[in-house]
Amino acid sequence: MYAITGITGKVGGVAARALLSEGQRVRAVVRNADKGRLWSELGCEVAIAEVEDAAALTRAFTDVTGVFILPPSNFDPKPGFPEARAVISAVRQALDATRPAKVVCLSTIGAQALQSNLLSQRTLMEEGLSRLPLPVTFLRPAWFMENVGWDIDRAREQGVISCFLQPLDKAMPMVATADVGRVAAELLRQDWSGKRVVELEGPDWVTQNEIASELAKALHRPVRAEAVPRESWGAIFRAQGMRDPIPRIQMLDGFNEGWIKFEGNGATLIKGNTSLLEVIQNLVG
Repeated sequence: MYAITGITGKVGGVAARALLSEGQRVRAVVRNADKGRLWSELGCEVAIAEVEDAAALTRAFTDVTGVFILPPSNFDPKPGFPEARAVISAVRQALDATRPAKVVCLSTIGAQALQSNLLSQRTLMEEGLSRLPLPVTFLRPAWFMENVGWDIDRAREQGVISCFLQPLDKAMPMVATADVGRVAAELLRQDWSGKRVVELEGPDWVTQNEIASELAKALHRPVRAEAVPRESWGAIFRAQGMRDPIPRIQMLDGFNEGWIKFEGNGATLIKGNTSLLEVIQNLVG
């Protein structure tokens, strides 16, 4: 039996379906019964738990072989990341109480970075779970290809995408969520000891100009990439409703300056097989 958190999202859902297709038993950890109905129909057990509720998570993780931890995303955290710390505390307590045979935790490229940024929430999660006496794998995927979904409307209507990753011709590792979920399921089926880091990228590194080119193919119209001046980022993000854009800006700086990157240093590197064009065609279609 494998307990899957974040099962209603793209990554968790793919991981769960991959396990089910292999005849594995899955316990869907969801926030409410409505979210669990589909997974119950697919043959999963359903456990109701908020990720900040240690007692509920303990019940959800009881008597399972492995657990997939998918922390909720928070793009506008309060200073000091109190929301992430609450989740980490609850998850750590539940895992310590139940002691599953293995844990796979979704982390991120750049989790080893010392500079504070939006992704530091995953750094804190790694630090919290590393102290547990359990086999834990931290899966660190690259930038999600699906982020291009935010650009499709403007590309379709105006033939332009606004780029915060710069320069436009700088290739960066990216990966499809389908590959992340698939690899997460594969890792859960493996046996290992201690802590390990697995880094995951797509088949090719991608530039912003290449994203524009692939969008042009999918939309059947010219599309160009346009760099958004850094001095305007704060105002743009605040206009979008963010209370504190600094962590997001720091994250983008990390990618652009190169200090948010794969660690290497003994980590296993896996390549996904889903191309950017496949992802864009699905998003556009």
